[in-house]
Amino acid sequence: MRNYLIVTAGYWAFTVTDGAIRMLVVLYFHQLGYSPLEVAMLFLFYEFFGVVTNLVGGWLGARIGLNLTMHIGMALQVGALLMLTVPDAWLSGGYVMAAQALSGIAKDLNKMSAKASVKVLAGGAGESRLFRYVAVLTGSKNALKGAGFFVGAAMLDVLGFRATLRWLAGVLFGVLAVTALLLPHRVGVMKSKPKFTEVLSKNPAINWLSGARLFLFGARDVWFVVGLPLFLYSVLGWSFTEVGGFFASWVIGYGIVQALAPSILRQSRHGRGPGGASARRWVALLAVIPAVMAAGMTAGYDAVLVVIPGLVLFGIVFAINSAVHSYLILAYSDFERVAMNVGFYYMANAGGRLAGTVLSGLAYQVYGLEGCLWLSALALLAALLLSLKLPEPASAPEAAVD
Repeated sequence: MRNYLIVTAGYWAFTVTDGAIRMLVVLYFHQLGYSPLEVAMLFLFYEFFGVVTNLVGGWLGARIGLNLTMHIGMALQVGALLMLTVPDAWLSGGYVMAAQALSGIAKDLNKMSAKASVKVLAGGAGESRLFRYVAVLTGSKNALKGAGFFVGAAMLDVLGFRATLRWLAGVLFGVLAVTALLLPHRVGVMKSKPKFTEVLSKNPAINWLSGARLFLFGARDVWFVVGLPLFLYSVLGWSFTEVGGFFASWVIGYGIVQALAPSILRQSRHGRGPGGASARRWVALLAVIPAVMAAGMTAGYDAVLVVIPGLVLFGIVFAINSAVHSYLILAYSDFERVAMNVGFYYMANAGGRLAGTVLSGLAYQVYGLEGCLWLSALALLAALLLSLKLPEPASAPEAAVD
């Protein structure tokens, strides 16, 4: 429990910087005159290297330990923050994309390490308790990412771009030093060193879940990354702090619901963790929400009355979907291969974010927020189709996992 809490605290600190840097880049570079598509492209390498990092990171964590990969991620994030403190004349598109690439590697090393560590540190506690541990870690992380959105936007108003980045880098470096001293070494190291060719999962349940995860997060980011903040700022006329405050409230609420997911689902599962049927039900419900929102905007209803309540409802249902997925990847994995399976799964997650980020800027620039929402509904339909193959955890074929 002590080590679980240390991992969680380190993950929290990193997450605040991750949310802050994203909001800082979106708002600051839009203020500098970047178009929505150009802003989206600044995150291209962030998401692309997230795909690569998750593919390699699980293998690396199984060889050198999850605590070491987590701290490598923190160190890279400190470097990425400091890279952006240079004068505006240096902030070319390529330079910013390189800094974001470093941040993307850092984020996915940290996330993969923290999520896999839960299975290693607390996975023997039973199915229901594992679901609670995963839900609390993921839900609290998302709540603090929302806090990061607000911190980034508010400090941009108060301190400016570069002072905010330096402050974030200093705090994260301090957390890195403390957690490195407190955590044990070699958490999650496999007894036999895995070959790199083993990173691809041989478990059908994990493959189907990873495919569903790709479309689930693509469906969120296709409107969340670029379209929504620019819509609130440019169309509704909100200030940076108001945009950051709204995103913070949304993501904090989303994180709270995610942390409460075990309680929400407990009666239907009689104290056990969720299974494939739960994943199908919740993604089917989620797919309806952006379609209704897009239809309402296309029909000419007041944008505020459509977007704000719709996003609240989307956040609640999406949080439960994400909590179910985060539990299932651990439930489908054995202890020996958990780091590699989580890395493979989050590679698909990063692939969905990559596609959603690029499409968010393109769709918003051409079709507005309505186009982003229609694409979100289509992606969720694809996630539902892939979820049809998800088994209950007890029937996940352990023999298929080497």
